[in-house]
Amino acid sequence: INLNKIMFDIWQEIYGTIKRNKLRTFLTGFAVAWGIFMLIVLLGAGNGLIHAFEQSSSERALNSIKIFPGWTTKSYEGLKEGRRVKLDNKDLDITKEQFQENVIEVGATLYQNSTNLNFGKEYVNLRLTGVFPNFPEVETVKLSKGRFINEIDIRQCRKVIVLNTKTAEILFDKTHTEPIGQNVKTGGIIYQVVGLYKDQGDNSSSDAYIPFTTLQLIYNEGNKVNNIIFTTKNLKSIEDNKAFETQYRKVLGAHHRFDPTDESAIWIWNRFTNYLRNMGAMNMLRIAIWVIGIFTLLSGIVGVTNIMLITVKERTREFGIRKALGAKPRSILWLIIVESVAITTFFGYIGMVSGIAVTEWMNSAFGNQQMDNGMWSETVFSNPTVDLGIAIQATLTLVIAGTLAGFFPARKAVTISPIEALRAD
Repeated sequence: INLNKIMFDIWQEIYGTIKRNKLRTFLTGFAVAWGIFMLIVLLGAGNGLIHAFEQSSSERALNSIKIFPGWTTKSYEGLKEGRRVKLDNKDLDITKEQFQENVIEVGATLYQNSTNLNFGKEYVNLRLTGVFPNFPEVETVKLSKGRFINEIDIRQCRKVIVLNTKTAEILFDKTHTEPIGQNVKTGGIIYQVVGLYKDQGDNSSSDAYIPFTTLQLIYNEGNKVNNIIFTTKNLKSIEDNKAFETQYRKVLGAHHRFDPTDESAIWIWNRFTNYLRNMGAMNMLRIAIWVIGIFTLLSGIVGVTNIMLITVKERTREFGIRKALGAKPRSILWLIIVESVAITTFFGYIGMVSGIAVTEWMNSAFGNQQMDNGMWSETVFSNPTVDLGIAIQATLTLVIAGTLAGFFPARKAVTISPIEALRAD
């Protein structure tokens, strides 16, 4: 009962002190809440970018390279600049034969735009994409049913097709027909549906995939190739990949007669080197966010410390009176500590809850935000949330800092004699 009475008296006194010093209490609390709030929001925003990068990286093979044709910007062997480089089947053979030490599997893509595909009375306009079996390894094509294009399809130029699930819904849902095994028609050519893939949010999510060789044969594309796709091995650093790219430009330059140093002649999209560069950027971002967050937290700690110093200074005469009336230094010190803990805990909790609320709002409003770069879509912002443990640790850090900020000046104040305390300004 005595303990409850003592605690009730302490809380009553703290309430009276807070009520008499509303502005001071508000400023102390604001410094605490703002420090926690900004740290959580900054970490949340940074995590959104980092999570998006990690998600995008996990969806594709990191050891993949895509080759796109370009335009020459340098004259070479009497040929003027401005020539269009056109990739062909020989480039596939060159990649397979001359780079066996570094290339695992070679593929390519070829497009046939604006094609009407129909099943019965239902039809849809889409783009046919000729691909090799390695295509799902390097792009975000996830099968939901059936199979993808295989090596036999390529060798025999089979008329098989893999549709997007949304395309299949348009063509087959009204008749309640199972798509796998059905025949669809485009321009008098009949294809058998062998698989369905999920929409990954890419720019080409409505594409229908057929064997690369089938598209070349049926649509009279000769040996034309839109771009080359292959996976690599034994290339473990940026330097290794740069050396490989230099040699690759040299070999293809000899075939197409362009300067090997002309980087515009062919565009090499190396996912591994981009991943390493982005990893470095993400690490720098993570460090920068923590540095900014910690300094924001420190500003809150400094604010709490300054205000607690002023609080103790203002109450030095009060401490002297209390000691003169018989109060023990320990009881006075306990009063200051409890008051400091109460204020920092209450406002720290408000800052933590507010910060988490904002990150949850960011998650609902901008989570899985995508950017279309013209050729594909990339997730640029995903799951911008903060681990609850980090939020609690940051709050506890400020609570402890606020406690120490009140403890040391209060201990100094209660150790002086009542007479000196009463003389204090």
